[in-house]
Amino acid sequence: MKQRPLALRMRPDHINDIIGQEHLVGEGKIVRRMVQAERLASMILYGPPGTGKTSMAVAVAKSLNIPVKILNAVVDKKKDMEIVVEEAKMTGHMVLVLDEVHRLDKAKQDFLLPHLESNIITMIGCTTSNPYHSINPAIRSRCHLFELHPLTLEDIKEAVIRAVEDTDNGLGEQSVKLSDDALNHLAFAANGDMRSALNGLELAVSSTPPDQDGNVFISLKTAEECMQKKSFSHDKDGDAHYDVISAFQKSIRGSDVNAALHYLGRLIEAGDLDSIARRMIVCAYEDIGLANPQAGPRAIAAVQAAERIGFPEARIPLSVAIIELCLSPKSNTAYKALDEALSDIRKGKSGEVPVHLKDSHYAGAQKLGRGVDYKYPHNYENGWVNQQYLPEPLKNKNYYQPKDSGKFEQALKQVYKKIQSDKK
Repeated sequence: MKQRPLALRMRPDHINDIIGQEHLVGEGKIVRRMVQAERLASMILYGPPGTGKTSMAVAVAKSLNIPVKILNAVVDKKKDMEIVVEEAKMTGHMVLVLDEVHRLDKAKQDFLLPHLESNIITMIGCTTSNPYHSINPAIRSRCHLFELHPLTLEDIKEAVIRAVEDTDNGLGEQSVKLSDDALNHLAFAANGDMRSALNGLELAVSSTPPDQDGNVFISLKTAEECMQKKSFSHDKDGDAHYDVISAFQKSIRGSDVNAALHYLGRLIEAGDLDSIARRMIVCAYEDIGLANPQAGPRAIAAVQAAERIGFPEARIPLSVAIIELCLSPKSNTAYKALDEALSDIRKGKSGEVPVHLKDSHYAGAQKLGRGVDYKYPHNYENGWVNQQYLPEPLKNKNYYQPKDSGKFEQALKQVYKKIQSDKK
């Protein structure tokens, strides 16, 4: 039994032993109410790795003394599910814990659905993906959806201490002595992932010889060596990835340098230069725009420099550009003006091009009156002359609404106001 990984051995056997997730298993909360009412329903538990999805599923089933089987939607075949169903028919009820439930193919899904509806099988699916995006609606509609949150530092510490003291399933027989600094580092470096912390603890204990008194002392240095690879919660194909990208762009838009640098750091740790580049350039034109027109070219230059030199040095031009983007004045007037023009066009509000603006570079155009009354602006003072450019139905439309967001756009606003005034 002790040959199994520590994280697996320390899985709770009862709902009362679950660490964290108080919003689900705390007193009066929904999963605990199911257990107390002995009315367990099919559910999908989703959240980051190491938050205890499978552990919670097994603990809930064991709390009700319901037989439980754990399968994986990717690895296990339809035949394995058929065996579970046959066992369920013999026992009257079975909880099927299905890891990677978002990878359930149609054949397995079609087989399971009638057994879920007849309640022979209660399925508890576990996934790191957002079920609203990744789970087939036929399965999703038959399950309650519960999100698990990353564990706090205190939750991780509690799990580590429990593992150190547990003589049945943990390391209690080995007289492990853990320094406060080592405990704090295990919890911090795990980044909310209990499995990572317990794996680090197990490696530290197994690789540290006992002293002359038989104690295994885990120092901060040992903990650091065993947690070199932090459990960074950032799957480039998962929802956490898009959440970080969203927070990155919104922090730039909100002029929060520190938050933008934090999320930039997370994207750098994930090695995702493509997303960094795209969002930086989009921000430069979408959120800063005419308030600082040079932000766009400089963001592109920073991205090109980063791509050429690669990480880790790529972080240097990126940091310079991010700070400029954050602290630049903000204006979205340019693309908002275009969006309003596009909206009119898509609603059929266009009208005919004024005849004096029509192409006159062909034989017979003059006879048709095309371009005849066009006034060439460069022939007039300041390169401007009052004439109609918009189609007749839209001739008084003002799409552009300038802001006083930066010196450049303030200057544009003055020119714009003068032109609008001179038109009247």
